[in-house]
Amino acid sequence: MAADHLEALDPTFWGLVDQDAPLEHVATGFAQTEGPIWFAGDPGYLVFSDIARSRSIRWRMLPEGPEVTTYRTPTGNANGLTRDRAGLLLRCEHSGRRVTRIEHDGRETTITDRYEGKRLNSPNDVVVHSSGAIYFTDPPYGLPNFTEGKELDFHGVFRVGTDGAMSVIADDFDRPNGLCFSPDERVLYVADTSRQHVVAFDVAPDGGTSNQRVFADMTSSDPGRPDGMKVDRQGNLYVSGGGGVRVVTPEGTKLGRIKAPEVVRNLGWGDNDWQTLYMTAGIGLYRVRTKAQGIPVGTAN
Repeated sequence: MAADHLEALDPTFWGLVDQDAPLEHVATGFAQTEGPIWFAGDPGYLVFSDIARSRSIRWRMLPEGPEVTTYRTPTGNANGLTRDRAGLLLRCEHSGRRVTRIEHDGRETTITDRYEGKRLNSPNDVVVHSSGAIYFTDPPYGLPNFTEGKELDFHGVFRVGTDGAMSVIADDFDRPNGLCFSPDERVLYVADTSRQHVVAFDVAPDGGTSNQRVFADMTSSDPGRPDGMKVDRQGNLYVSGGGGVRVVTPEGTKLGRIKAPEVVRNLGWGDNDWQTLYMTAGIGLYRVRTKAQGIPVGTAN
């Protein structure tokens, strides 16, 4: 009998997670958790955002038990995090209205904060292509009343090339949010939260995009809407929102759901074998062991 927090819509779901895999509530007491990113090591550790308190948190399991510490503060009310191929931390700042990189010596470098001279809205989530190009979303969630101080007249999906040139991938989203690449980087997935669907783009070897289309309708009556996303090595997409994390095949078939007692905003693969799914939800952090393996972040795949 399957655990109550696991729901299979297709029997192949059980090839990704054991029916009795426990959902662990590993930390709580934060203000608003987001953006979990794993740093492999001995021991490895997870860094995630506590948005409202403008800090990032480090969680790790030591021999004597779990340790939770402030990793960095202030963060410009950072939301989504990732790492580039050099292992440096990138973050999307709500109040800072910019995408930044934390250098090895701790300095903050602004990657971008404007498009055509106008301030960004509030960058939300970010991924890095193997070419080094950076892709991020820019909804208005970090702006007071979603409008105060707004300079751009659209909520974009952007690309910053290795030469620093910035381009718009799409300007017709309502609330662009989480995003991730397929394992071969031939597809870019982007959540449009308010419209409750995931959009896909074809990605050329040079990082250019084309063939924008709706990939999956994620409408749900359960709390939460499509937000953060990740893929496993088989190309299955894991989408937070709608009562937990929903798993969708590369063809768009919905396999099942990992439920959580709080609204899951984002997720990330972790542990040094990349088989544990960490979920930032509400004021807490959860995890579940899987049979799948995620795509390492901050290293060559």
